[in-house]
Amino acid sequence: MNKEIYNTLKDRIIHLDYEPGTILKEQELAAQFGVSRTPLRTVLFRLEWEHLIKILPRTGIFVMELELSTITNVFQARLELEAVIGAMAFARMSPDQIQQFKALERKCSALKEEKNPKKLSSIDMENKQIFHQAAGNPFLAEMSEHLYALTYRLWYFNLLKMDSANWGNEVEAVREDLVILSQCFTSGNPEQLGQARKNQLLKHLERIRSSFLGLSAI
Repeated sequence: MNKEIYNTLKDRIIHLDYEPGTILKEQELAAQFGVSRTPLRTVLFRLEWEHLIKILPRTGIFVMELELSTITNVFQARLELEAVIGAMAFARMSPDQIQQFKALERKCSALKEEKNPKKLSSIDMENKQIFHQAAGNPFLAEMSEHLYALTYRLWYFNLLKMDSANWGNEVEAVREDLVILSQCFTSGNPEQLGQARKNQLLKHLERIRSSFLGLSAI
């Protein structure tokens, strides 16, 4: 599979450059990337498997809509998975990786007065990558990445629409999560870390749900 095309298309989808409900044309994408349809289709099949697009014969490529019910189901799957990854990461986390959490906390604090959804979401992505690297299990990491992308889209949609007050609250929530994780690593209790990850995901889901429903009512 052409990783460059895959990463580019996935990035455009999760960051809503391709808006939900958009119909993309295979021929236009092939021309854009300068490839034949065969390598492009391999990428599209992968993205369809990840539930980011739907290939519609004789119509085009449908970018999946943002559906709160689907996201809720995905979060339920993520809860246990992230708890397992957290417990595994606890046993292998290096001092340098723990310091990375503190660095992310500082970067997060600097965003309170700067609304930049890409910067805030990149902090969350880096947080996830630290856990994946420490856990050291590529199969769990792949499952986590797949589910994360589905929830990420709705969160990013909310970030784009937030007013300054809600933006400040979201930044503080992300920062507090990073502080709690750092504390868990010094507590010496892997189960506490796993539970903290689950609690954070539940709070994250509730913020997404509240924000999305509020935006949908406008």
